[in-house]
Amino acid sequence: MLRPLRRQQKQKGTAVPRPSNREVAPLRVLLRLSGLIDAVNDGIGKLVYWLVLVAVVVSSANAVIRYALNTSSNAWLELQWYLFSAVFLLCAGYTFQRNEHIRIDIILGRFSKKVQAAVDVFGIIVFMFPMTLIIMVLSWPMFMDSFHTNEMSSDAGGLIRWPAKFLIPAGFFLLTAQGVSELIKRIAYLTGHRDEPGEKMHSHS
Repeated sequence: MLRPLRRQQKQKGTAVPRPSNREVAPLRVLLRLSGLIDAVNDGIGKLVYWLVLVAVVVSSANAVIRYALNTSSNAWLELQWYLFSAVFLLCAGYTFQRNEHIRIDIILGRFSKKVQAAVDVFGIIVFMFPMTLIIMVLSWPMFMDSFHTNEMSSDAGGLIRWPAKFLIPAGFFLLTAQGVSELIKRIAYLTGHRDEPGEKMHSHS
């Protein structure tokens, strides 16, 4: 732990050893990678959550047309599903970056940030990565098959299917990438190369 060690040595009046370039350089590269991943997910999240408004407009227009003009199309209904899926899947990494996924935490929030960061490292490696990678790998052939066959909706007037299926591997790729970023930040925090592990930690409430 470089920073705590330096504080103790300053208080004792001893010389503070500086980490070698070989020791710090790899972590600096990883932190830059983490910053790049954060920027990508932040940009995608802020862009995609506008689709909520688009979905509301489409849903409202579809309801008005259906009841006022007694006409509708399955394409409008499926478009609403596509928009909701895009928001849910493509914003998963953006939500994880802000630690806004729903969690019931009545124990871990009482421990120190170091303990919380260590538990997060364990959870990301042991639970999150296997799940996201398996879903990503299994959903890719499903998307490719739909793309090559130009799969259409089985409902009359429905939309093409492969864009919706592409959202699954794309969303879990972004979530996996954000997991890499959060893992880097927490390791950097635990090793004393970063003051805070992330935007916010576990709630104490």
